[in-house]
Amino acid sequence: MLSKKQKLLIKKSISLFSVVRGYNIPILVLAQYLSAIFILAPEKAPLAVVLDLHLFVLILASSLTVASGYIINNFYDSKKDLINRPTKSYIDRLVSQQTKLLVYFGLNFLVALLAFFVSYRAVLYFSVYIFAIWFYSHKIKRYAILGNFMAALLAVLPFFAVFLYYKNLYEVIIFHALFLYLILLVRELVKDLENIKGDLANDYHTIAITYGAQTSKAVITCLLLLTIVPVYFLISVYDVGYMDAYFYFGFMVMLYFLQKLNTAQTKRDFLLLHNLLKFLIVSGVFCIVLINPSVLSKGLVWLQRLI
Repeated sequence: MLSKKQKLLIKKSISLFSVVRGYNIPILVLAQYLSAIFILAPEKAPLAVVLDLHLFVLILASSLTVASGYIINNFYDSKKDLINRPTKSYIDRLVSQQTKLLVYFGLNFLVALLAFFVSYRAVLYFSVYIFAIWFYSHKIKRYAILGNFMAALLAVLPFFAVFLYYKNLYEVIIFHALFLYLILLVRELVKDLENIKGDLANDYHTIAITYGAQTSKAVITCLLLLTIVPVYFLISVYDVGYMDAYFYFGFMVMLYFLQKLNTAQTKRDFLLLHNLLKFLIVSGVFCIVLINPSVLSKGLVWLQRLI
């Protein structure tokens, strides 16, 4: 039998895991390593990439930064989450706000130490990233359009650290990043539709609240249509190999998504759409292994020797 202290410790551990969304961190780590192995450094042996200490430190720092970002976001969204996610909010509140802040500052301090191990430019990069997450959570996320654009950008930035480490940013990577950014931006807009009740009660000025649900749906449709541009270049111009199967599959998912979006009205409908986008993003991570490594030779290097 577990003692009361042990049960309380387990409950608080589960709560903290929920606050930092620990289920998302392994996906981020996997995406960064697969990107390094199959896109950024295909000329290196996979084991050499995995055992690269500096890369490990960068990915660890990125993961801890994202975890701390979830904490500060949870801190500012506590009232809103009571309405939008009552069950998750109950679990998250098993850990006090003071404890969350202590963990937040502790993680950020650890990130600074890890970044210092790599280079002073890494310290600068993560310092700016941490500040941007705080500023977004504290101010920007309450505003329509700007909040959505910044949220999607912050979700993409962990990959930028890996790009900088390998001192390259090829054209094909630009189009991959653009596709991912558009999908993440759509997800943010769908989340606003899903959470409209809590946002309205807490004075959040999202597109769905400021301009209406139909306008938000129209913007989402336009953004999904824009994904055709990077997908065209990735399939027709750069020939990403077997990964084109993912983009064809993604196109079918998007058609189904748009059909459901047109009739979506309830929180449950928008939650389904949100989960569809999550599935598309996660499946894209695993499909990185299908990319043709020689595709990099068809593009010019845009960014070199930054760290």
